[in-house]
Amino acid sequence: MTGFGIASTETDKAKITVEIKSLNSKFLELTLKLPKAYSDKELLIRNDCNRLIERGKVNLIISIEYNAGAERKPVSINQQLLKAYYEQLELGAKALNAKTDDLFTLALQMPEVIKPDEQAVDEDEWKAVYSTFETSISAFNNFRSTEGAELEKDLIQRIKNILQLLTKVEIAEPNRMPIVRDRINKYLEDAVGIENMDQNRLEQELVYYIEKFDITEEKVRLKSHCDYFIATLSEKDAGGKKLGFISQEIGREINTMGSKANDANIQKLVVEMKDELEKIKEQLLNVL
Repeated sequence: MTGFGIASTETDKAKITVEIKSLNSKFLELTLKLPKAYSDKELLIRNDCNRLIERGKVNLIISIEYNAGAERKPVSINQQLLKAYYEQLELGAKALNAKTDDLFTLALQMPEVIKPDEQAVDEDEWKAVYSTFETSISAFNNFRSTEGAELEKDLIQRIKNILQLLTKVEIAEPNRMPIVRDRINKYLEDAVGIENMDQNRLEQELVYYIEKFDITEEKVRLKSHCDYFIATLSEKDAGGKKLGFISQEIGREINTMGSKANDANIQKLVVEMKDELEKIKEQLLNVL
């Protein structure tokens, strides 16, 4: 499910910002970026995200901007590595008859030469970071809740649309059998003549077609599935998977109804039902 949440906290030393963005995904795909000093807290943050976010392609960024007068964390220079880089660069410069003026600056920029000293995390600062993280998660989930409420309205409306189309099917259904009867009579008149028609056989054929084209069970099950879908939406622990299973059953009844209808008007209504159901399935990808 898409979502967005951001929170900021300002302390005496720094401004702490936590930003969370997510796109739709069946699983939780978390990309986490946080200051190196807090790398040992990554597992804690990930576990909290698994518990509080559940699903989505999520980007979470924790940034700390220290004030100009704030005490900075000390750094160390790896003297042996710096010397080794410098000597290798100097050898290369001499071999190529290149200038050696900026070799020291270049050596300082090489990997692992300058790095922060390992030291314990400032606990007061970490408390501020974690509090900001919790606030951003709350804003993120509130965003999702608002979106979810709108999504629920849309799903209910589309289920109601299917039920309205089902009502139209029930209105159109009684007109089917007279048409079938007239069609069979016309075929027999043309084939064998009205005087040679066997009325008993005609009635048997009509009973066969009535049984073959009867959609009473499909209508009852379709209405039941639609009612169950709406009831499930109102449950506290309603999940996208459960709603997906119900939508599959709805689709099965609609397809069977269309194959048995043998009526152009009903089949048009079935196509409209399928269109509504496809939109429901698309929306269910956003449901946790």
